[in-house]
Amino acid sequence: MATMRVSELFHSLQGEGKLIGVPSAFLRVSGCNLRCTWCDTPYASWAAVGNEMSVDDVAAKLDSFGTYHVVLTGGEPLIMRDLPALIRQLKARPGGAHITVETAGSFWGDFLDLLQPGDIDLASISPKLSNSTPWEREGGKFAKTHEKNRINLKVLTHLATSAIVVDRQFKFVISRAQDMDEATVLIAQLNEQLPAAKRIRPHEVLLMPEGTTVEELRSRELWLADLCKRQGYRYTPRLHVHLYGDMPGT
Repeated sequence: MATMRVSELFHSLQGEGKLIGVPSAFLRVSGCNLRCTWCDTPYASWAAVGNEMSVDDVAAKLDSFGTYHVVLTGGEPLIMRDLPALIRQLKARPGGAHITVETAGSFWGDFLDLLQPGDIDLASISPKLSNSTPWEREGGKFAKTHEKNRINLKVLTHLATSAIVVDRQFKFVISRAQDMDEATVLIAQLNEQLPAAKRIRPHEVLLMPEGTTVEELRSRELWLADLCKRQGYRYTPRLHVHLYGDMPGT
């Protein structure tokens, strides 16, 4: 039986990216191959608590929210072996589903080759910059592994070019001004490997302030917005934090 470990299933507004404000059904899987020091959902990564659920039950619960838009997030959804089976069920429902997959773009398993062209309507790709490495958290025991695995150019290139993805956005969590220099270098590295028609354009690059409270976000919002204006990148707030605070199920 196809199963996955589930942290949360809930109905909310998309809080980030180009679909911000859109009512959506969310699946948050439990489990992640990375350990970001500022992770805002540690219960799906650092602690990875959740319940094993069948794909049938997950799909039924997502359907029950009555929304066209479905967001598969985590943790890291691309480590879930039965993700293709879930997407297939959601696509087969009456009226289909618009599926956003939130991923760090750091892992690709052979089982994901079962995904079909157009299965992912929006790949929200969030490569983790060096500001994510947990050198001081829990004695730094996850830092070296995280630093080694946080950027995978092969997977990022695949997500940027594959026919399984209809649309994409590259979302960076920005803590400090120098983070943007790192993001710019990564975008240039990717564009060197991408065909001209698939190269990342400035409006596909979304910058998001790091923070889990309104006060933390406000301390970074204005200078980050100014940076977006200068560079032509897209600014994205964290709407769910402004509306609900740092609460599960939002």
